[in-house]
Amino acid sequence: MIDIRSFASLGHADHGWLDARHHFSFANYHDPARMGWGAIRVWNDDRIAAKSGFPPHPHRDMEMVTYVRSGAITHQDSLGNKGRTGAGDVQVMSAGTGVTHAEYNLEDEETTLFQIWIGTDRPAAPPAWGMMPFPRQPRDGSFQLLASGTADDGALTINADALILGATLAAGTSLTYDADPQRHLYLVPSGLVRVNGVAAEARDGIAITGEDKIIIEAEADAKLVLVDAR
Repeated sequence: MIDIRSFASLGHADHGWLDARHHFSFANYHDPARMGWGAIRVWNDDRIAAKSGFPPHPHRDMEMVTYVRSGAITHQDSLGNKGRTGAGDVQVMSAGTGVTHAEYNLEDEETTLFQIWIGTDRPAAPPAWGMMPFPRQPRDGSFQLLASGTADDGALTINADALILGATLAAGTSLTYDADPQRHLYLVPSGLVRVNGVAAEARDGIAITGEDKIIIEAEADAKLVLVDAR
């Protein structure tokens, strides 16, 4: 099954400093048909104005992944962690027993990012945060692992059976991803692609399950973010 959730159909909230599109029910946007996808609970497509951001607020028992598309985001939390994550890189936070954090765009330009939440497999675990830069070259024409539930695999670690992957496809090229039909995949491209022959446009959500092979063909240059979850 491949279900295209068009960008125009996503939930929308414009707070002035924050222009957010919600792939799944979030805050004041509620759609009983879009409560999540497998263990994926939130996928927000956020545009954050320069010199603004999310003030301190609490979370618990959720795995939170931030993929920065442009600009940068600066994180600080009640554990004493602080760090800046730039475009193309990822930060993760396991909220665990509870953590308060803030996310600010301290840049002189707008920041765009995906905020992805995944249900935890370790309730009441100690909270943790991490970020790391990733080389871009491994993403050219193939998926690069950015975060996972497996320690010591060269990626960031979360407390969930999930893979977060990024790739870059040039127009006219394709890549193949071997999938488990029992799992839930969610893909968002930055340009026009076809997934097993089904067309999707920039910033559409592509919900996939029941497929053992995913062929992604780029009709325009596209960056891809894929989550493979239980």
